[in-house]
Amino acid sequence: MADHNRKAYRVLLYMSMTEWSGEELTEQRLHSHLCSATANITRKRKGFIANFLQTEGGITREVSLRSVPSVLGRVFYSQSAICPSLRLHQTQQYGRRSFSLSAATIVNSAPAPVQPYLRLMRLDKPIGTWLLYIPCTWSIALAADPGCLPHLGILTLFGTGALLMRGAGCTINDMWDKDIDKKVSRTATRPIASGEISQMQALVFLGGQLSLSLGVLLCLNYYSIALGAASLSLVISYPLMKRITYWPQVVLGLTFNWGALLGWSAVKGFCDWSICLPLYFSGVMWTLIYDTIYAHQDKEDDIKVGVKSTALRFQEQTKLWLSGFTVAMMSGLVVAGINAEQTLPYYAVLSTVAIHLTHQIYTLDINKPEDCWKKFVSNRNVGLLLFLGIVAGNLWKERRESLLQTEEADR
Repeated sequence: MADHNRKAYRVLLYMSMTEWSGEELTEQRLHSHLCSATANITRKRKGFIANFLQTEGGITREVSLRSVPSVLGRVFYSQSAICPSLRLHQTQQYGRRSFSLSAATIVNSAPAPVQPYLRLMRLDKPIGTWLLYIPCTWSIALAADPGCLPHLGILTLFGTGALLMRGAGCTINDMWDKDIDKKVSRTATRPIASGEISQMQALVFLGGQLSLSLGVLLCLNYYSIALGAASLSLVISYPLMKRITYWPQVVLGLTFNWGALLGWSAVKGFCDWSICLPLYFSGVMWTLIYDTIYAHQDKEDDIKVGVKSTALRFQEQTKLWLSGFTVAMMSGLVVAGINAEQTLPYYAVLSTVAIHLTHQIYTLDINKPEDCWKKFVSNRNVGLLLFLGIVAGNLWKERRESLLQTEEADR
């Protein structure tokens, strides 16, 4: 992201975190705050913000802005607010043009009426989709025949399903949490909380996502269809858990790692519980690790609004708990590997994963939200590394079996 774009983001983030506490916020006052906070932003960007405040949505100089998050959301997510041409993010560096294409860029390049729906399903923040998809890839790779790569068609199908179901889960979550999101600075600009999307519109959109997800599920065998349908209760109930227990991350883990069961059954037509259950258990432990870290970003706001989490439950003992979850996760992966007759590359990668998680926990600063976010998103690499380890271990099986056959022939 260009430097001026980053500064604009900081300004709008600062504005969204400000509590106006009964103050009648007129357009002139908002304009004053923006101008004072954007002293270092280029004149072109300041000119746009001033023009936006005068023209966007029919706002006039005498009208009070009753919904600051909604206004800021429109400013921040407007295609021309941050970058006038986002069809392909373009910056000027050292006399040469460089191009980058990110999920957020794609969302901001979409037609304006579509953007709130894409943000509702978190298409601009794909980390959640990765964390939902990765356990599926583990299971699919483990189920592959010795010496074979995982089935590309099934991997693609599960990737599509992960994208749709993650979007559906976020929609359900935001519908449940509309009033809570309004009180939390990080979530106040979400489409439902800010009023960009109504509850009815969200419900219709949810129906569309679930219908498409059902279409993906129906491409699998009957055993997998029944198993996949069984997870819907977890998807719906998870947002409620943060209101009644300090362990909502457990329910999230049970939901996000369902693919560890479903992936195997999609390939084999059944579940080998001696492999699938340890893998599922390890996935749940992994979710407890990364989502506890994630929850530390919002712990102050969570206390204010009465929301519970493992971050509030563990507090200063967080690292001790995370270390225990890491040991449990690695133990489950070892058991799954033994039962799946995995080979040396798999266990070598397990060692690397253990080292990474140990370093992640040791260097974590639970009181710095930016560090929590950095550690949280690094778990995508952990999951992908483990997937590659499973694939390599499976390919190694063919070599090992060939060597054994050669030795028997020599005898």
